[in-house]
Amino acid sequence: MKTLTYVPVIHTSADLGSLAREVTKRGIAALGEEFWMRHKTTVECFWDIISDYFESQEASGAKIYQDGMVAEGEIGQKIIEEGLNLGSRNYELVDSLLKRGAILVKTEDFNLVKEERDRLLAITEAKSISKKIAAFIKYKLLKNKLLNKRDRFIADRINATLNQGEKGILFIGAYHNVKDWLSRDILVVTLKDPEKVKEYQSLLPFYRKNKERFEELAKYLTSQA
Repeated sequence: MKTLTYVPVIHTSADLGSLAREVTKRGIAALGEEFWMRHKTTVECFWDIISDYFESQEASGAKIYQDGMVAEGEIGQKIIEEGLNLGSRNYELVDSLLKRGAILVKTEDFNLVKEERDRLLAITEAKSISKKIAAFIKYKLLKNKLLNKRDRFIADRINATLNQGEKGILFIGAYHNVKDWLSRDILVVTLKDPEKVKEYQSLLPFYRKNKERFEELAKYLTSQA
C-alpha cells in the first residue's frame, strides 16, 4: 500500500520571502495590528499542533513533498536552509523530519512556481495604483490555470516517486487541489480538513462580519490533529 499524509498548510510571513513585508503591511492595514497579531498567534498554534503530530510519527524513509519545492538533493537542502534562516515553521518541520531519516523529493516545476511568484511580485512592486490594478487583473485571470497546472505536476511527481509500501507527506497550501490527480492506489490521510483551512483564510479579511464562524475555524485549526 502507498500512503500519503496530506497536510493543508497556512503559510507564515517567513514562507513568503520578498513578499512578506508587503503582505504584513497590508494585513495590518486591513485588519488592524491587534487582530493581525491574533491571526499570527493562531497560525503559530496551528504549526505547533502539526509539529507535535509528526513528533510521534515514524519519519525514516518517508518521502517529503513540499509546496514550492523545485529541487531535491543539495539544492533542495539549501532551499530548506534559506527557509530556516527566515524562521519558517514549515521548513523547520521539514528539516526535523529529514534529520530523522525522511527523504526530500522535488515536488514542483520551477517555471510554474516562478511564473506565479513573478506575477505576485508585479502586484507588490507596482509604482502606481493603475499599474497595481493591471498586474492584479492579469494575475487573477491566470491564477486558477496556473494553480491547476501546478497541482497536476505535483500529483504526477507523487504518482511517479511514491512506491508500493512507502509513505509520503505532502505539505501544500490549502487552495491547492492535488488529491483529484493522485493515483487510486494511494491511501490519502488528511491531517486537517483543507476546506476548513481554506475557509479560515478566505474569511480573514471579512472576520468582522463573520466573527462566530471565524472563531470556530480558528479553534479547529488549533485543536489537536
